[in-house]
Amino acid sequence: MSIKLGFVVSEFNRDITIQMETLGKEHAAFLGATVDKIYYVPGVFDMPLAVKKMASDKTIDAVVTLGCVIQGATKHDEIVIQHATRKIADLALEFSKPITLGISGPGMSRMDAFERIEYAKRAVEAAIKMVKMLKQ
Repeated sequence: MSIKLGFVVSEFNRDITIQMETLGKEHAAFLGATVDKIYYVPGVFDMPLAVKKMASDKTIDAVVTLGCVIQGATKHDEIVIQHATRKIADLALEFSKPITLGISGPGMSRMDAFERIEYAKRAVEAAIKMVKMLKQ
C-alpha cells in the first residue's frame, strides 16, 4: 500500500521548520510513504485554510502539519496554537482524513524549538499509522 502524504509547513521560524520539513520527508521515505504535495503558509495560524485545501485533495491520504510557535512577551503563542489546532482537528473529522500535528509550542523558547525538531517524525508516523488503521 503506497501512502501519499501532503505537508503544510509554516514559514515563520523557517530556520526551524525547514529542518522539520527535511526530517519529515526523510522519515516518510524511510517508512515507505511519499510526500506528494507541500503547501507553505506564513505561520501556524494560517494553516487551517491550506489544510482544508489539502484535505479535499483525493490523491492525498493524510496531511502533516509542521511548524513551531515560540513564546514571546505576551500570551500570543497560546492563542495561535489553541485556535489553529482546534480547527485542524475539526478538519480531520470533516474530511475523515488523518491530519497530524507536527507543531511544537506554546510556551517554548527558540532553544526548546530546536530540541523539538524531531516532532516532525512523530507527525509523519502518526499520519501513516492512521491511514493504515482507516484502510483496515
